[in-house]
Amino acid sequence: MNALPLLIVSLCVVAIAYRYYSAFIAAKVVVLDDARITPAHLLKDGQNYEPTNKWVLFGHHFAAISGAGPLIGPVLAAQFGFLPGFLWLVIGVVVAGAVHDFTVLVASIRRNGRSLAEIARNEISPLAGIVGSIAILIIIEIAMAGLGLTVVNALRESSWGTFTIAMTIPIALFVGLWMYRIRPGKIAEASIIGVIGVVASVVIGSRIPGSFLAPWFTLSREGIIIAMAIYGFLASVLPVWLLLCPRDYLSSYMKIGTLAALVVGVFVVHPDLRMPAVTEFIHGGGPIIPGKLFPFLFVTIACGAISGYHSLVASGTTPKMLNKESDARMIGYGAMLVEGMVGIIALIAACSLEPSDYFAINLTPEKFAALGMHPVNLAELSREVGEVVAGRPGGAVSLAVGFAQIFTGIPGMRPLMSFWYHFAIMFEALFILTTIDAGTRVARFLFQEYVGKIWKPLERTHWIPGTILSTTLVVWIWAYFIWTGNISTIWPMFGTANQLLAAVALAVTTSAIINAGKVRYAWVTIIPLVFVAVTTLTAGYLNIVDSFWPMAQVSATAFQGLLNCILTVVIMGCVAVILVEAGRRWYRVLVKGEYLVNGQVVSSSEGNSVPPTYGCC
Repeated sequence: MNALPLLIVSLCVVAIAYRYYSAFIAAKVVVLDDARITPAHLLKDGQNYEPTNKWVLFGHHFAAISGAGPLIGPVLAAQFGFLPGFLWLVIGVVVAGAVHDFTVLVASIRRNGRSLAEIARNEISPLAGIVGSIAILIIIEIAMAGLGLTVVNALRESSWGTFTIAMTIPIALFVGLWMYRIRPGKIAEASIIGVIGVVASVVIGSRIPGSFLAPWFTLSREGIIIAMAIYGFLASVLPVWLLLCPRDYLSSYMKIGTLAALVVGVFVVHPDLRMPAVTEFIHGGGPIIPGKLFPFLFVTIACGAISGYHSLVASGTTPKMLNKESDARMIGYGAMLVEGMVGIIALIAACSLEPSDYFAINLTPEKFAALGMHPVNLAELSREVGEVVAGRPGGAVSLAVGFAQIFTGIPGMRPLMSFWYHFAIMFEALFILTTIDAGTRVARFLFQEYVGKIWKPLERTHWIPGTILSTTLVVWIWAYFIWTGNISTIWPMFGTANQLLAAVALAVTTSAIINAGKVRYAWVTIIPLVFVAVTTLTAGYLNIVDSFWPMAQVSATAFQGLLNCILTVVIMGCVAVILVEAGRRWYRVLVKGEYLVNGQVVSSSEGNSVPPTYGCC
């Protein structure tokens, strides 16, 4: 089957969803109102709260939420065929993922940029807030480890990619100074300077391999982890306008620009989908994902359809920089739709490979031999890209090969296969790394918010000693997981934990909607909540029984398997408590007329004004 019809259908669905469904949510469910003062203005401190141009903030938000999920997840899920992944990406992003991001963002800006756990405490119960805090801290560390691991695999021994990404840091610092200190408000000037700098670093980076600079930028696995930890630390402690926001903004140019180029490439090249619509592995026993289509498709493809990690960004850095409420529709709902398109393109790229070549790349030689398949174009692909691509599990290499095939199918591009392959590797690392900086900062906010209840000075996010202490701890934890883990130990737990967090976020926003007296619109979040909760709790149970507990029985993987079991059980238990508490809150509103406003019960039977004017989300 040709890939073009799938691309056209997905573009049409996304456009219609943004035009009509997001407008409905904005007007009827969350009721955006520019008369409300956003936290960026109300609490402006020049450090974390800073009114930001909507295009710059869109760039930051999109860069922060667009991690490994929309790239790697669809590639791994291609094992089931192209159709299941395509349907989940298109339907999921419209009715689940974009709704999730949008409602959480509005919920946070209506509560001074508070975190998801704090919103849970005010909208569900104090117990939900405490339990949510525990679950979110565990989940965000696992999520950053899963995302970071993909960066390590993509950049290891790659001097070109490492050089280009390293250069984006000083470029971002200069752009931040230009926009906020040298020429305040001159967004266009800063954008031109930054884009020229990033493009130049890509071009120059292609000349680094083989040069005298190559050893400086050719890092081992451990070297990449240390470099990532240092960058994550700096991005968390420096003012948000100086490094984090401008770097993510500039990264978004490359992300969206490359996505647009790939869309054009699909229209020009008309690649055929070599992978069947559905494979035999939907019943289980797959070489990459051992479990069945249900529920594992829905935790393997995360960020492109729905991702709990997004709720941490939408209640972390982004709400503290939103200039006015109407910007939330484009940033919350729109950015997620773009990410869904990233997932579609990644799926097309993976499925355009010959199935035997796809499995040869994503499996070790021993596992591939057990399938009884024979590569078709693998030797030629390796020769064209200039390195051996077989036996490179994790999805990053097969995705880069798929991207390169699309680009080189454009007339005149065939001799540049090696260039486009290495460009794709660098693009993947850049795409994913921008979630590490925002994620570290969000985790730091969460840590300070929670521990600050015990030690008050730590609660002040602008207090430098507290910032350094909390950031150091956060970075050490996710770096440790990457240092000791691999794709088979981290990714299954990342996928499950990530989607469980999405269920928590949807339960919180549903409670906010019901507390505001907008019960008739609660279906907007309840429908995706029920589906995500059922599929992910099932996947968590199966992960423990079929994967993590057997790992714990083998001495070489005993500690990792036992740790995965414990963390998964803790997260599932926390989510179950939150769902029960949310159900109790809904019952009290719908049956007893007891609304929760700012954590205080307000009864309609006592003549109080209900629904509250505070705002639903």
